[in-house]
Amino acid sequence: MDILLVDDEPLARQRLKKLLEDLPAHRLVGEATTGEEALTMVQSQDPDLVLLDIRMPGPDGMEVARTIGEMEDPPAIIFCSAYDEYALDAFGVSAVGYLVKPVRTEELTEVIEKASKVNRLQRAVADTSSEQPQRQHISAKTHRGLELIEIDSIRFFSADQKYVTVVHAEGETLIDDTLKELESMLGSRFVRVHRNALVAKKYILALEKSPEGGYQLRLQGTERKPSVSRRHLSSVKALLQSL
Repeated sequence: MDILLVDDEPLARQRLKKLLEDLPAHRLVGEATTGEEALTMVQSQDPDLVLLDIRMPGPDGMEVARTIGEMEDPPAIIFCSAYDEYALDAFGVSAVGYLVKPVRTEELTEVIEKASKVNRLQRAVADTSSEQPQRQHISAKTHRGLELIEIDSIRFFSADQKYVTVVHAEGETLIDDTLKELESMLGSRFVRVHRNALVAKKYILALEKSPEGGYQLRLQGTERKPSVSRRHLSSVKALLQSL
């Protein structure tokens, strides 16, 4: 699992980093010291799991957890706090675990394994629920009125804040649907490669290293190359091997 660590106390972060080093199956992909930084890094790093403090400058851990819960394809959350009185509230925002500092290796290992099982279950449910009768078009409200876009012409969908852009054979169009709605609607023809991107399988040509050091997909019929997050990299590689 890719893990984001959020805590405003340097010593607390250092201790958790040390514990994570003893768990080689998991990887620390970023550190944040405020709620704002945490939300920005969830979007950019697309972690599987967030280890989240509660008392922090700006939005506290509870506020951050509520915001994360409203995102597309949210990561699992484990609270790590010096105070135990927030435990009940933590599970009210769908946290999968609550650890009281100082955190012990055994406790951390156990709750991360629980989070890993939750992630696998969520993806299995998503895969099952995504099989819908195949549609041929999606609709978009433009300055010309209501337009239909052929699904077979769509290369990928890209989300940015409240908007989703459809990249298709005729260009690019903004639509009102969310990626979660599109993922359910379009079934197995598209694959999630990033929290903010849904790609048509039939147009994937190659998985490449990006100039920034990450990964991206080269697609037929467009120069744009959607990024592949670390979180989705293994499933994308498995897909390419099966095509």
